Amino acid sequence: MDDTKDIRPFHIDIPQTDLDDLRDRLTRTRWPRQTGGTGWERGVPVDYLKDLAAYWANGFDWRAQEKTLNEYPQFTTTIDGQDIHFLHVRSPEPDALPLILSHGWPGSFADFLDVIGPLTDPRAHGGDPADAFHVVIPSLPGFGFSNPVREPGWGNLFRVAAAFGELMTRLGYERFAAQGGDIGGGVTTLLPMAAPGRVVATHVNGPSPYPLGPAVDLDGLSDADRARAERFNAAREDGMGYLHLQSTRPHTLAYALNDSPTGQLAWIAEKFREWTDPAADLPEDAVGRDRLLTDVSLYWFTGSGASSAEILYEGMRAYREMASHSGDDQSAWPSAPAPPQGVAVFAADLTIRALTAPVDHWSEFDRGGHFPAMETPDLLVGDLREFFRTAR
Repeated sequence: MDDTKDIRPFHIDIPQTDLDDLRDRLTRTRWPRQTGGTGWERGVPVDYLKDLAAYWANGFDWRAQEKTLNEYPQFTTTIDGQDIHFLHVRSPEPDALPLILSHGWPGSFADFLDVIGPLTDPRAHGGDPADAFHVVIPSLPGFGFSNPVREPGWGNLFRVAAAFGELMTRLGYERFAAQGGDIGGGVTTLLPMAAPGRVVATHVNGPSPYPLGPAVDLDGLSDADRARAERFNAAREDGMGYLHLQSTRPHTLAYALNDSPTGQLAWIAEKFREWTDPAADLPEDAVGRDRLLTDVSLYWFTGSGASSAEILYEGMRAYREMASHSGDDQSAWPSAPAPPQGVAVFAADLTIRALTAPVDHWSEFDRGGHFPAMETPDLLVGDLREFFRTAR
């Protein structure tokens, strides 16, 4: 890694002109017609999005959310030519284990706000101080304030993992644990190779079969795996349009996401409805309306709708390239002994245990979904405490 290794304090301060522009654009939305008798099966219904957009324009208080975000120590540093934004919250417990948390799409560093306190200061949250962590939460390149992306190639998750390993070095953490989901789960899985000998354990939530691969054969599966496989097969046929588009023509999509806040809102709100706890009828039933709009606002103000689509485009191509060479000689690939691995599966996840490599820790929960740090922070914190005890 090159660069100066400087770590610079960071403070969120979105210009008022950007807030005014957002409100103006929302109030001037050119709404499509809703075909009579249709609902969520065709995408986000017009009446629902009109109400949510009106609240974003006239009820949502970005400055209050910005103040909350700024209560956490934030920094940027330049690694491999790319500015990386991150939160760094040290525990009051001197023997705390460093833990890097990596978000996915369409999430952000703000996903983890509700777990920071219990993880860093369990004594103050009814837990055992021996379970404390020093927490580092980066924004993935192309997401949030890890923008702009200066060159192609950051969809390569090994490059991201190497940058995050360097980040932990700059913070003085020689050994650390890692957790993530979605794209962040991929980064987490690669960190032991990118930072050999330093990662004491990894934990991921909701790993799923390759979404553009074949349908899952249901024969011989357990009841739980069969139910998830049936949902995966249905999603593969009817729920992967976003991924096909972002992994093939991201820049065409970018114009809509970068120019229309209503378009960006619909693009993310649909996924929060489909990927959160099945018991939640609407996205805000799962994560709260203000938290949902904080996430969407971060995408809007930083232009992350466009840049994250580019990252997904590169990432899917890197994945296909790796898969096409899966039988080749990989002796030149970075290698290291695998540390203990943990998996948490939440109610909305499509994880199929029979198709998942054996791990050291496996948990299944009847609540939550793709965003467990927001939906069910109690379950995620409890699982991390339990699993990482074995690696301290």
